[in-house]
Amino acid sequence: MNETNGAQRPFQFVAASYLTRIRRERAWTLGELGSHLRVIPECSIFFHTFQSLEAHHYTYFTNDFAQWAEAACNEDVLAEELGAIDVRDYVSLADLRQVLADTIEDYLKRNPLAADRPAFEPFYFSEEVEVAIPLETKAFTLAELADGIAGLSLQSLHYHFINSRLRLHLRTNDFSNWIEETQGLPELADKLNRIDFYTNTLEGVRQEILRTLQPWVLR
Repeated sequence: MNETNGAQRPFQFVAASYLTRIRRERAWTLGELGSHLRVIPECSIFFHTFQSLEAHHYTYFTNDFAQWAEAACNEDVLAEELGAIDVRDYVSLADLRQVLADTIEDYLKRNPLAADRPAFEPFYFSEEVEVAIPLETKAFTLAELADGIAGLSLQSLHYHFINSRLRLHLRTNDFSNWIEETQGLPELADKLNRIDFYTNTLEGVRQEILRTLQPWVLR
């Protein structure tokens, strides 16, 4: 699509912020962790996986459960199994909850003595309340999309690029989804979606997005 031709449906940028609350549930053992995982609200699953991802950049432990299993329980094998769960494979928190809880349950079946062994410190379940407000900024073209992304807060970038998988129920992000649907550029959409947010900081992700967009903006 020629850059002078704007999309009929603009991209709506959002200002996102998150309120964190510590819940009353806590786990002193892996058995307790597994039990709580089955019943805590999905917003807590979200907090300890999708939202906590930024805290675990450059480590193998891509979620809080894996981090705690290694640091507080000294269960390296379980930590590796939990850390190997890739949130990019899930568009439903219910499905993600299931695989997390099943991973712990399966491990404890193989290592029953680990179920009630006290951890060095408890796991505190938390949750995040998302507040998303549409901005005045909209994009009708790829150039306007790039300008908008350059000015986004990191939390808003997280909302559009990572959390979008749950909102869209697709293994994609808001930018790629809009580019494919309104610009007719599936190749570009795929390039953006393959940017690795596991090995990048959010600022690094932003710069990768902008570098990927630049050649297409200049066409």
